[in-house]
Amino acid sequence: MMNLGFVSAILPDLSLEKVLQFAATEGFSCVELMCWPKGKAERRYAGVTHIEVADFTKDDAEKIHEQLAETGISISGLGYYPNPLTPDRDEAQIYIDHLKHVITAAETLGIGVVNTFIGRDWTQSIDGNWPRFLEVWKPLISFADDHGIRIGIENCPMFFSSDEWPGGKNLAYSPAIWRRMFESIPSENFGLNYDPSHLIWQMIDPLKPLWEFKDRIFHVHAKDVRLDRHRLDDVGIMATPLEFHVPKLPGLGEVDWGRFFSVLSDVGYQGAVCIEAEDRAYENSLEARQAALAQSGRFLRNFMS
Repeated sequence: MMNLGFVSAILPDLSLEKVLQFAATEGFSCVELMCWPKGKAERRYAGVTHIEVADFTKDDAEKIHEQLAETGISISGLGYYPNPLTPDRDEAQIYIDHLKHVITAAETLGIGVVNTFIGRDWTQSIDGNWPRFLEVWKPLISFADDHGIRIGIENCPMFFSSDEWPGGKNLAYSPAIWRRMFESIPSENFGLNYDPSHLIWQMIDPLKPLWEFKDRIFHVHAKDVRLDRHRLDDVGIMATPLEFHVPKLPGLGEVDWGRFFSVLSDVGYQGAVCIEAEDRAYENSLEARQAALAQSGRFLRNFMS
């Protein structure tokens, strides 16, 4: 049975307690909790901290488990989405070190999944990034293996605007690259946090990879996307992607959610499906963002048992 939840990044103004209470009130069963270090956000939806993982203790875990028990909500995974392959190695090391804190906190909490990005030097080709990918991620996956944690890599290219041009800031955006990743690092704890919307605007079938990578899908994000065809006809696919597509709530874009859940169930997925709300039309207030999650939940329940 799949579990419906949401990504806590959309509720940065609420405490962990309030996030869990809201989830329970709206009938969700789980939440992916953000674990960024305290500080200024680097981008939209980043910098959100619902669990501080540095120096995380068993006492901290017990307090969180008490809140979970009170609300009946579970944690689908811990989320932290930096760029561990940024060309600034000092900056990258900060991200790598914090990701290890997230992994150990997940172990202490008894949560099996940590979601993140591979990262990328956006000025280099895939092949140009590969030696660094192996240098950083072989020991990180080994670290996750040692702690019994599965790493779910979100398939977002992190290429939207001119500051991420030309390559984007996350390698793991296509099936061909996932295949190469898993061949290079074959650990059973190395997998995907699968978001169909990122495949849509790349003109990739979001259903076909579900079959090949069914054993690598550890977590699912539910986000939609609207392709503005009139803009695409004008600027073409070589434009920065936000020139021709817009993230939307589930049901307001191009994803065929009925077919998506049909295949997802056929391949035997039984994990979390967490709404990732990044629709600017619903971001004017906390109340609007909460309403967006509630609306998305009502829609997606049509396809989930």
